[in-house]
Amino acid sequence: MERITEHPVLQPADRGAVSFTFDGRPCAGLEGEMISSALYANGIKIFSLHKKDSAPQGIFCANGQCAQCSVIADGLAVKSCVTPVREGMKVETLRGEARLPLGASAAEFARVEELEVDALIIGGGPSGLAAAAELGKLNVNTLVIDDKAGFGGKLVLQTHKFFGSVEDCYAGTRGIDIAEKLGGQLKEYPSVKAWPNATCLAVFSDKKVGVLRGDSYYLIRPKTLISATGAREKSLAFPGNTLPGVYGAGAFQTLVNRDLVRPAERLFIVGGGNVGLIAAYHALQAGIQVIGLIEAQEECGGYKVHADKIKRLGVPVYTRHTILRADGKDGLETVTIAAVDAQFKPLPGTEKTFKADTLLIAVGLSSVDEFHAQAAEAGLSSFICGDAEEVAEASAAMFSGKITAHKVLKSLGVMAAPVPQFWFDRLEILKSRPGATEPPAAKNHSKPVYPVLHCRQEIPCNPCVTVCPKRSIKLAGASIMTVPRFTGDCIGCFKCLLICPGLAVTMVDYRKDPVNPSVALPFEIGRGLVKKGDRVRLAGCEGADLGEAEVLDVKDFRAEGTLIVIVRAAPETADLAVSLKLYPAEAGEKSAAELSRADDETMICRCERVSLGEIRRAIRSGMRDLNQLKAVTRAGMGACGAKTCSSMLLNIYRSEGVDLKEVTAFTRRPLFVEAPLGAFAGVKCRTGAEEDAGWSGF
Repeated sequence: MERITEHPVLQPADRGAVSFTFDGRPCAGLEGEMISSALYANGIKIFSLHKKDSAPQGIFCANGQCAQCSVIADGLAVKSCVTPVREGMKVETLRGEARLPLGASAAEFARVEELEVDALIIGGGPSGLAAAAELGKLNVNTLVIDDKAGFGGKLVLQTHKFFGSVEDCYAGTRGIDIAEKLGGQLKEYPSVKAWPNATCLAVFSDKKVGVLRGDSYYLIRPKTLISATGAREKSLAFPGNTLPGVYGAGAFQTLVNRDLVRPAERLFIVGGGNVGLIAAYHALQAGIQVIGLIEAQEECGGYKVHADKIKRLGVPVYTRHTILRADGKDGLETVTIAAVDAQFKPLPGTEKTFKADTLLIAVGLSSVDEFHAQAAEAGLSSFICGDAEEVAEASAAMFSGKITAHKVLKSLGVMAAPVPQFWFDRLEILKSRPGATEPPAAKNHSKPVYPVLHCRQEIPCNPCVTVCPKRSIKLAGASIMTVPRFTGDCIGCFKCLLICPGLAVTMVDYRKDPVNPSVALPFEIGRGLVKKGDRVRLAGCEGADLGEAEVLDVKDFRAEGTLIVIVRAAPETADLAVSLKLYPAEAGEKSAAELSRADDETMICRCERVSLGEIRRAIRSGMRDLNQLKAVTRAGMGACGAKTCSSMLLNIYRSEGVDLKEVTAFTRRPLFVEAPLGAFAGVKCRTGAEEDAGWSGF
């Protein structure tokens, strides 16, 4: 079993065991666990064999947005990432066909209930929950729905502390704890109802919204609609991109942090934004070796403190590199990368191959805005917030939800005053991309104990400023984007070390030894990994090796989920040491890649397995209508409804020199979410295996 039983931050929940089978093999799961996580916990990564070429497939998004994780469960095709495993369930590999089980029948017809609400919020993530709380404060009749079993959205996947403003978005608090705080707030407002396991199916032209809650279908008539639906992961085109073991960073975090399943031993990551950098850190916390991370740009696009955090632990970060191919028979075995030139073309002779069983794709997100578009077409009063409006950090999403709620209040006539302009200004700051990186500040004091602030990039963050009891840490300027500075006295309380989201504060202490000081380092990788008396290697801010040091003490602050490792350091390295270097970097094997094979091997449409070569030939023949392209090649015709391939198709048009103004977009499907057709008429189907549970498939 591949379950995580020890974690520096997370604690396994006490859940009952469930027995099920996969292709006849006995397996063990947990109550309420999704089939995909249960399969991974049993070491199973191949969920289907494609009907076109019998190619093995596994998970990709683990968020219900694609259909790559489909399996047969008790005779019906389901998405394994959003279908709970049940006692005695018979799960089988999907082999290109779905079939109704023997004994399926329309056992009952239920009346479709209609409900009226002032505000319907689709999505119970950070923006949706923040909006619901604001509406609840003024007693607005509000319903917030989410298709997951719990609320919090991507917050429930985040074990790291958040950046931003303490007063605006819980900066310095872990995402999992923010989710609990936001969800708990709703209990304070009787006018707010929260429905988990409730999926929005469509916004109809009569301004009603179809919602499937469990196996019961409702029509909601809201006065106004808020789309807080978040974002979906983007795919990437390269040979081998659909192999089992190649999937999105969000799917990885779902397995590791939500479900405490260890899905990998050797991990490689494509993408140096915050998502990729944070996923690398989460992997290290789960005891997974991170072989490397690549980024095509000159620098990682995520926060420097996130990149530095993994560099210090020994993870190589290759900028100006791209993925050439992923190889393996029934799953990922090797990853080949190469350096790129100024036009992002691979440089021959720079190819390196690494052994890896998992490759994470973290190349950006696409807003889930379909319901907002449907509402606009229907003439329904509609608002949008969070990642559904603009992909940014969760801190910005929370503030975006708050602003959107006040727009709704004004539209409902509950409040007459407009949203204050400074709220919008604050939101823009929280959404800001990283600014300039300053050189290390020179030491200008002789204090016997003091913090060293290794945060040198302009990002929106102020927890260390707010927590210092002596008010000795101040921002260099008036804006929250400016870097912090130590300007007063220090009592050695460790509060700034424990709250810093980037683990970028250390403490140097000469009080016991005026010659060789002790240095306190924040550490979140594993309890018991470092002990008093150990000899460890110190790392500088960006991973430079600073030599060995002796561990004097290890303090465990369990409430914060952080250890403080105190080491003896030489005076010349005391102010430079930031972390422990745990893992040696692998160089990879030099290997020449056959780049000319990419056209035939790269899959653009996962559902129908349509290759890059097929798409290019169609474009070069003159096709400028995606609907025609779909009819000829089947690209975009699969179960996901072109959610994962549409952006890649447009990128191919661009690469072929076609102006996108010449391209006719896909005709949108009336339903973006798969559901049993009988649900719309209140039909509840039963099978012998599901006598009491109902079914949900597509």
